[in-house]
Amino acid sequence: MKRTIILTFLLFLVTAAQAQRIHAYVAAGATLSQVEGDELKGFKKWGATAGVGAMVNLTENNRWRMGIEADFAQRGFRNNIKRKDTYVTSLTLNYVDIPITFHFHDTKGGLTVGAGFLYGRLVQQPHGTLEYPSTFIPDTINMEFRKNDLAVLLDLRFTVWRGLQLNLRWQYSVIPIKDPWKFTQYNDGTTQPDVWENKKIHNNSISARLIYEFGTNDDGVVGRKAKKRKR
Repeated sequence: MKRTIILTFLLFLVTAAQAQRIHAYVAAGATLSQVEGDELKGFKKWGATAGVGAMVNLTENNRWRMGIEADFAQRGFRNNIKRKDTYVTSLTLNYVDIPITFHFHDTKGGLTVGAGFLYGRLVQQPHGTLEYPSTFIPDTINMEFRKNDLAVLLDLRFTVWRGLQLNLRWQYSVIPIKDPWKFTQYNDGTTQPDVWENKKIHNNSISARLIYEFGTNDDGVVGRKAKKRKR
């Protein structure tokens, strides 16, 4: 699987380079995530993300573009408030992501809007702490998460200066990232406990990154020479 990902990325780079429309970039930033289906609410898990990518102009006017990246990203879930009906946890999931996006670029305003899909490969099973009160017990027997994560994403980029961009990205898993998760909640000790399973367990994350794209002019336009300014 890893070889397939690498070969696909290299093939994309070779094809784009032959068309002389490729522009590489680097990106780094932070993620804020949650896992839906873990009986916790809120984007409380912070993580890091960094990677490299390439952008290809699909049209001569540079308005329509396609991008592909190879990223490291941390996702997971966290809750640091101990309550009767929940548990305390902080677990991290480390992924290698391959997002493919299609963008519309405003060559005058420097705004880029995009959407696409992402394949994530889990490179490390969750690590961290897992605690819970005696009345509420998640299934700790099966804490294995699936290695493949397929997600949809929305991408927004603002040109700050030349090739420097601020990037905001939201992504959501379209397939469960874990087998059904079992939960048990005990009441007053005299009745049968409530037992249920969550089958829809998905990553839900927001990331903020800084991107530096090589080969842009003063207006943030890729692949076009800067216009001469009238004095």
